[in-house]
Amino acid sequence: MLNWLKIKNLALIEKADVEFTDGFNVITGETGAGKSILLNTISLLLGARADKGVIRSGAVRCELAAGIALSPHTIDIIESVLQKSEIPLEKDFPEIQLRRVITKSQNRNFINDTPVTLQTLKNIGDYLIDVHAANEHQSLLSRTKQLELLDRYAGLNDELIACAATCRELAELRKERDRVFSDMPSAVEAEHLQMIVEEIDKISPEPGEDDKLTAKHAVAANSKTVMQLASNSVMLLSQSENSLIDQLGGVYRDLQELNSIDTENTNPMLEACDQLVENMRELAFDIENYTSSVELDEQAFLELESRLSELQTIKRRYGPSLENVLLELDRANERLQVHHEAAELREKFADEEKVLIDKLKQQSKDLSAKRRKAGKIFTKLAMEKLRLLGFLQSELDISFSEIEPGERGADRIEIIFCANPGEQLQPLRNIASSGEISRVMLALKTVLADADAVPVLIFDEIDVNIGGETAKQVGRELRGLASGRQVLCISHLAQVAACGQRHYTVSKKVESGRTMSSIKLLNASRRINEISRMLGGGKAAENHAIELIETQSK
Repeated sequence: MLNWLKIKNLALIEKADVEFTDGFNVITGETGAGKSILLNTISLLLGARADKGVIRSGAVRCELAAGIALSPHTIDIIESVLQKSEIPLEKDFPEIQLRRVITKSQNRNFINDTPVTLQTLKNIGDYLIDVHAANEHQSLLSRTKQLELLDRYAGLNDELIACAATCRELAELRKERDRVFSDMPSAVEAEHLQMIVEEIDKISPEPGEDDKLTAKHAVAANSKTVMQLASNSVMLLSQSENSLIDQLGGVYRDLQELNSIDTENTNPMLEACDQLVENMRELAFDIENYTSSVELDEQAFLELESRLSELQTIKRRYGPSLENVLLELDRANERLQVHHEAAELREKFADEEKVLIDKLKQQSKDLSAKRRKAGKIFTKLAMEKLRLLGFLQSELDISFSEIEPGERGADRIEIIFCANPGEQLQPLRNIASSGEISRVMLALKTVLADADAVPVLIFDEIDVNIGGETAKQVGRELRGLASGRQVLCISHLAQVAACGQRHYTVSKKVESGRTMSSIKLLNASRRINEISRMLGGGKAAENHAIELIETQSK
């Protein structure tokens, strides 16, 4: 509900504070008094573009503000929108405050004192207020909004949830497929991978083989030196006339003589000497055995060098280490495996995708059938309302066209209308007359009352070119519509004004050479005076005004 409106330095209004109530609020006044300024204020607060021309002459800035109370249902819808823009909302006192400050150089926009862009202001406003006037904020003219309201009217929430769930499954499947195949080797890459595998497999390197062969090659390349050093060592240990083993033999004999004299103290020495002799013999044996492995014939040496060259080649290409080469071999084999399984994977993804697409098509088909059935009931009821509102020979229908199935099914709809016989049915947004569009909107809003969540409806010029019983019926419909939401109506007809539960009047006067507009809530007596003025004035008009108020208020 629009609780209050504050205007400062907008056009003819220097300052105005207006408080509204729930139900049906009527705003009247003479032509040119400034009623349109109220609509301009609301349009600006809903995100309409502003220029410096809206600022009152002589002022440097214009300030506009409004407080809109949120119902529990509206909070549920709008809370996520506010959170995305990091706009605070006090749930214990749920009111949205819209504010704009317009200067000659810049515009600033606020929601609950949080600076926002003009687009954010518009996005939030779409959920709060619907203005029905020529070229104004009319959400029902949007085909997307029409589809949304038809679905709510038909109670198709479960069907929509099912469609959306299938679309999410389909999107996730396609995302996974794209992820898998984005990393899938191409035919060219697979050919290259096969070449890598074949080249490495042909050499068949073993882990650590290069280090072992490099060490062996170093020894083989210096075999003469190695043999000479080894031979010298063996000679010193065991084969020369005065070898270390022979010398230890002499020591051992001396220790034996000592042992015969002092057995207890020399036994350990004798054992140690015996162990030294044995160790030297083993060492000499090991050296001789080592020399047998060092000696390579020329062919074996060439083969060793050839093998090292092969290993060095693949290390340069896929290394730098042999470990890297083996890792590259594993990677290439894994990638080739993925490539070989690609056909099977594509078939698997295609089968799963087809199942989901067929499921979505069937869900969309069922959804469309229910929409068309509800649409016939809706158009029938809307036509009945239109007859009551003076469109005695009008036509209204819903045009369905098929689109690619998605979260909301496979329908695009358009509410089409013509006011007079012989005319072609056209989309609502193509209706030229503001009075016609407002009355059509009233009829549709009345039928869609339980489905439309917008809490505030504002109608302007809804009573253009009507009178008599039609005007009375328009008033009654507006009052009925206001039973579930707040309705504001700028009216020129006494029959409509008499239905209002709150009556405001806009007037202008000249003070100190300046024209100023103001808006006031009327008490019972002043309301009679205002409706009497709308009827032409005089005693008869006053009596008629009283009668209208009593009749229309029932």
